[in-house]
Amino acid sequence: MNTYPSKLLENAVNELARLPGIGRKTALRLALHFLKKEVIEVEAFGSAILKLRKEIVYCEQCFNISDSVKCEICSSSKRVHELVCVVETVRDVLAIENTGQYNGIYHVLGGIISPIEGIGPEDLTIENLLTRADSGSIKEIILALPATIEGDTTNYYIYKRLKESGLRLTTIARGISIGDELEYTDEVTLGRSILNRTPYEAILSRK
Repeated sequence: MNTYPSKLLENAVNELARLPGIGRKTALRLALHFLKKEVIEVEAFGSAILKLRKEIVYCEQCFNISDSVKCEICSSSKRVHELVCVVETVRDVLAIENTGQYNGIYHVLGGIISPIEGIGPEDLTIENLLTRADSGSIKEIILALPATIEGDTTNYYIYKRLKESGLRLTTIARGISIGDELEYTDEVTLGRSILNRTPYEAILSRK
């Protein structure tokens, strides 16, 4: 049982330790770090986190995080709007953007189908994706979901819903190891997997 010389310090450690990947020792180091900073710096930090939670919104088109109702990617005239990359989370958008190899737009599902966790198609933004596909403005959809059973299940569900649409359905090349999350894949491998994407039906024929 840890003891602290101050209840205020203990409360700060308790809150910081609730963050993912932060143990109590790290939380204590962070709390003590804040104590060494000027009040104005700590206030700026706290204000940034509070504004993040209160003011950030999700893009009405792709569900990426945004400062306005439509994100910068969807609003950009420099992006290829006929090409949509379907990803699991916002973290995957950031990972793909860091490769510098993709110039289309995105669709963030907000998760993947997982019966074990009680996540079905209705819990994701799949219906919104289908609506976008029906708009006639999209020519290709890239399925860039994790190389896991759940990711494959979600890929197949989307394929089944869109196979009669006439759209080109592709998936990222499997230079990414089975079970890997996109956000942990190095930028070169991820970039190449997008450039070397293959028709989704070609993947099905191998199974």
